[in-house]
Amino acid sequence: EDEQEKDGGEEEESERSEGRVEGVLDEDTAAEGLHTLGYSAPGTEYVYLHLTLPGRGLSDVSVLSGYTHLQKMELSSNKINDLSCVSHMPYLIELNASKNELTTYFDFKPPKNLKEVDFSHNQISKMQDLAAYQSLTKLLLDYNEIEEIRGLERCHSLTQLGLSHNRLVAIRGLQNLPIRILNLSFNQIEEVTGLKSLKALQKVDLSCNKINSLQGLEEHDLLEVINLEDNQVAELSEIKWIEGLPLLRVLNLLKNPIQEQGEYWLSAVYMLLQITELDLKKVSVEEKVDAVNRKDPPPEVVAAEDHRMHVLYNLLQPQRVLDSTLPSADHPYPMLVLLGPLFCGKRELSLKICRQFKNFFRFG
Repeated sequence: EDEQEKDGGEEEESERSEGRVEGVLDEDTAAEGLHTLGYSAPGTEYVYLHLTLPGRGLSDVSVLSGYTHLQKMELSSNKINDLSCVSHMPYLIELNASKNELTTYFDFKPPKNLKEVDFSHNQISKMQDLAAYQSLTKLLLDYNEIEEIRGLERCHSLTQLGLSHNRLVAIRGLQNLPIRILNLSFNQIEEVTGLKSLKALQKVDLSCNKINSLQGLEEHDLLEVINLEDNQVAELSEIKWIEGLPLLRVLNLLKNPIQEQGEYWLSAVYMLLQITELDLKKVSVEEKVDAVNRKDPPPEVVAAEDHRMHVLYNLLQPQRVLDSTLPSADHPYPMLVLLGPLFCGKRELSLKICRQFKNFFRFG
């Protein structure tokens, strides 16, 4: 009986496999990716809320049109080029369709509360108008073929935008957005313009571009991290543009010509005393003090250095007692002042003079 049941199960499985079309998602496979039971958005049913099917070689996921209660869906590392099924998921909040074969994006009816979307590693060449996606907070479009930023004007909730490894040549279309994290690395950008109105910006990655000036990063009072590795910044004077950023903590200028400037490290640290990390290295308190003492020493440091130089100079001079003459009778209170560094014997010498010439001197 066991063998018959086993044979029957294998036949049933074989029949199911024969009924499947390669790359086409069926309900049995979809069921394997369902997890996280919970109440539906209206609160009337107990349903699966999440679907995870990465790396299944899927090209057709139209069967998901019937999964209307999904709130989170991950379909990364497949061969999908059509996501129209999302039009039937009004409660979807997170969508990961990275590493697929999409040539367009958001080609579906907008879920009202869609917040996080990952379309990185696809074949998207143009950005579309996203006015209908006003709840969108995170949009990743890294590793695509986009040449121009557009369609984001009404995304008033967007706080994170990723456009690295694309074909951008300029920063445009980001006016007055609440973006806090911006990644524009590995493009062909030459100027840091178009960021002026991003007052909420906290982290910006502009590495591996063609930028030669930091102008455009000024007046971002919330900016904490700037990555400009592998660009063309050459002059120390460019640092003045970010000198007044009060919260700047991390700056990366590795692989820029500026590092060939003499005393680059100390100069950068002195101009940006608020930073804690420069070029992937921690900046210590001692280095900050050293930078200040060399570039703009306080009066006490100047006095100490001056005193050190004078002591050194005097030690090199021949020592002798200078001739002196007591004042005339018109000056009844003559005074002799002995000057010298600490612990050089001034007091002992003074007392000795007072003992030996007690008719002329008293110790004051």
